[in-house]
Amino acid sequence: MATEVKERDYYFDNARFILIFLVVFGHFISPIKDQNDWLYTVYNFIYTFHMPAFILISGFFTKGVLKDGYLSKIFRKVLVPYIVFQLIYSFYYYDLYDKSEIKLNFFDPHWAMWFLLSLVFWNILLKVFVKIKYPLILAIGIGVAVGYITDIGTYLSLLRTFVFFPVFLLGHYLTKRDFKQILKPSVRIGSSVFLVLMFLAYHFLIPDHAKDWLLSSSSYAEILGHNEWYGGVIRLGLYAVMFLATFSFLAIIPKRKFFFTEFGERTLYIYLLHGFVLKYLFTTDLFSSIEKNNYYVMLLVLAVIITMFLASKPVIALAQPLIELRWTKLNRMLRKDE
Repeated sequence: MATEVKERDYYFDNARFILIFLVVFGHFISPIKDQNDWLYTVYNFIYTFHMPAFILISGFFTKGVLKDGYLSKIFRKVLVPYIVFQLIYSFYYYDLYDKSEIKLNFFDPHWAMWFLLSLVFWNILLKVFVKIKYPLILAIGIGVAVGYITDIGTYLSLLRTFVFFPVFLLGHYLTKRDFKQILKPSVRIGSSVFLVLMFLAYHFLIPDHAKDWLLSSSSYAEILGHNEWYGGVIRLGLYAVMFLATFSFLAIIPKRKFFFTEFGERTLYIYLLHGFVLKYLFTTDLFSSIEKNNYYVMLLVLAVIITMFLASKPVIALAQPLIELRWTKLNRMLRKDE
């Protein structure tokens, strides 16, 4: 029994770390993806499953949603860091981009901050949906219907909240047995084949503007130019591909412990902090130099370095007071230095 628990923990930590690396890597690709077809293929490929897989895993760990104090815990661990970092990023952008004024807006998330705000809403919605019939069908119906609303935009991250909620909800209903099923050798082989075929399809068959559907931050009218009826059909098709890609990715995640496994517990830190590094780098000549000299492999190398650095113990200790509102790790580090 103890061995099974260890493997399960290693599995999810491995998945989290690989996913947060893909988040950072995807953001590194973003500024120059238009300049190289294969780079755009990698970008679309990653965005098909990396956030859905993160969201699915987040939903899986919500089994205590009906317990007393559940939402209070979510507000403390997710909403408070959102408010803190939304504020910090507002000042950071003011200084970085030499803006004339500081705009404090907690209702329109900065860049990657949308995930935290949506995570709060997903947990609130979950408390309602677990009490009704056919919750997943209803959630998918809402996810499709919301795309027809033209002015929802990024306000409170509502569009992404409703579009990705079915993934979060499905994660809640998954069991340990379900994950054991997808880790069978036959499923792993089939999943690997599917991912390879999907990658090739993105390069040779699917147009680049598929990214607008994958990001799920625009209405059908914004993507198609008009509010076409078939926007919902495309969304349904995207759900099918998204679920297949997500489970295929999760099927190839290793179960044993690696040198990076422990970093899987620190994904929130990496997620919140990598924006400071990347937004600064976006203001430099780094990406134009990479593009000019075709040093695209540097994007991968830099993503690995930044991810590992932000997962390091000194960074975690320094950032803990802002993210967890605790000084435990920093005090421990300071005591070691005395």
